[in-house]
Amino acid sequence: MAAKEPEIIRDKDQMRRWSRAMRSQGKTVGLVPTMGYLHHGHVSLIREAHNHTDLIVVSIYVNPGQFSPSEDLSTYPSDFHGDIQKLMAVPGGVDVVFNPHNLYDYGTSKNANATARASDDARVGNGGNGVVSCVEENGLGHETWVRVERLEKGMCGQSRPVFFRGVATVVSKLFNIVEPDVAVFGKKDYQQWRIIQRMVRDLDFGIRVIGSEIVREKDGLAMSSRNVRLSPEEREKALSISKSLSRARLAAAKGQTNCKELRDLVTQAIHESGGRLDYAEIVDQESLEQAKEIRSPVVFCVAAWFGNVRLIDNMEINI
Repeated sequence: MAAKEPEIIRDKDQMRRWSRAMRSQGKTVGLVPTMGYLHHGHVSLIREAHNHTDLIVVSIYVNPGQFSPSEDLSTYPSDFHGDIQKLMAVPGGVDVVFNPHNLYDYGTSKNANATARASDDARVGNGGNGVVSCVEENGLGHETWVRVERLEKGMCGQSRPVFFRGVATVVSKLFNIVEPDVAVFGKKDYQQWRIIQRMVRDLDFGIRVIGSEIVREKDGLAMSSRNVRLSPEEREKALSISKSLSRARLAAAKGQTNCKELRDLVTQAIHESGGRLDYAEIVDQESLEQAKEIRSPVVFCVAAWFGNVRLIDNMEINI
């Protein structure tokens, strides 16, 4: 059977017309948002989407709105041709790849003074913390942002203050362009998944958001497009994240419910492996509020640096 080659759409209006035409025929549309450089974790999201909808759209777009100028936007890996080959190998295939050039280009120009003012205003509007996204830094004229105010505050939101604002905004844009019935997100980005769920609920998007389980390498490392940037030595050290999370989950199953003790176990393991911890938090699976004792379903979320690569992982604890 010949591999199914997806239609590649780069224009927003064309994407919207395609989706509306398919839905007018009674077809359901699933969206899998990605930033490209696809791996087996992404493939698992597409397989999950096939369980829920007739047609699949995969978006490939590295979103500048979720990166600050000091982060790794310019070095984020990319291989569009390779991504298309991987999508063609997925059982059932993909119907459309939505690959826009710039979702923040509205065909307007800004002079240098206006650009500077927009960037200064953004710094003030972002709590005065002096951090803006690459969108504002480049003076693209975009000034409407979506925030899920409470859920975005901890964990990744603490060290990456523009991140979730950028994610919620670009996902809103994708939802408005693709108009899917279902969207699938990986639970490796646990906080992101919960934020999108809450945004969809609060803003009445008619979209079902599905969380798909983490896919791991054979040695337990959570799959990530950033893993390719780890040296062999760093990659070996990074296994301390998944190994210590597994030990913590086992300890909890055996009766250790004190969250400080469990956090210390993971923190020590990562430090001893040469990692730099961003955070290790045990939070409620729904509210993402920190837990002191495990009395209901929680998730243990970790972010750590190995070399110049920031990795995230998590494990749910249901006892």
